[in-house]
Amino acid sequence: MLPLRDINPSETRPIVTKSLIVLNVAIFFLTFFREDYPLIVDQWGFKPIYLFTGERLETLITSMFLHGDLHHLLGNMLFLWIFGDNVEDALGHLNYLAFYISSGIAAAITQSLVPGNPYIPMIGASGAISGVLGMYIIFFPFARIVTAVFYFFIMIYEIPAIHYIWFWFVIQFLYGMVSIFRPAGFGVAYWAHIGGFVFGVVLGLLLKNIGRVRLRTERYRELIVYRGYRWRGY
Repeated sequence: MLPLRDINPSETRPIVTKSLIVLNVAIFFLTFFREDYPLIVDQWGFKPIYLFTGERLETLITSMFLHGDLHHLLGNMLFLWIFGDNVEDALGHLNYLAFYISSGIAAAITQSLVPGNPYIPMIGASGAISGVLGMYIIFFPFARIVTAVFYFFIMIYEIPAIHYIWFWFVIQFLYGMVSIFRPAGFGVAYWAHIGGFVFGVVLGLLLKNIGRVRLRTERYRELIVYRGYRWRGY
């Protein structure tokens, strides 16, 4: 299932989300096609061993802006584009940036605690974006996600975020469990996705309960009712 867009307009300009996308794309094209790109990954990717030695901790951040290939980059930026603007709208620009970076750090730490080769560098924005997904499902569980579903042909559905994102999380968890027993067969840091997502969910619940987010509840309610999806006391 491929998300195309969400039916959940934000009321502020997502300047941080757009800036993150531009920065990720720029860094990719400035580095990926260089002959020494493997050395760049080795130097600026985050290796789990750093967590235990206390060395090169700046790579917790630099690793978020490196990607393994164009597919890796485009997939991450698509999810960030679809889900990031509403979370940024709810948190405010600076808080959102701090949250994004914190989610990426939580994701890398989680992956580092899973058994595996501690000298293999981790790269990519997916851990941070997983945190955005976790917070999105707390703030906007019934927002519609326009999704392309591939059978023998392509079908387009509007799927509530609570269903789409939970399905995504279950897939990450299943692959994460398998990767523990067969680490050599996986090049994806699934536990980073899980760690970032859980971080986003927990922080989202906390912020929502203490009223520290700008949720346009009435506007959101009107949109859900208009789309024909029953209101459930959000």
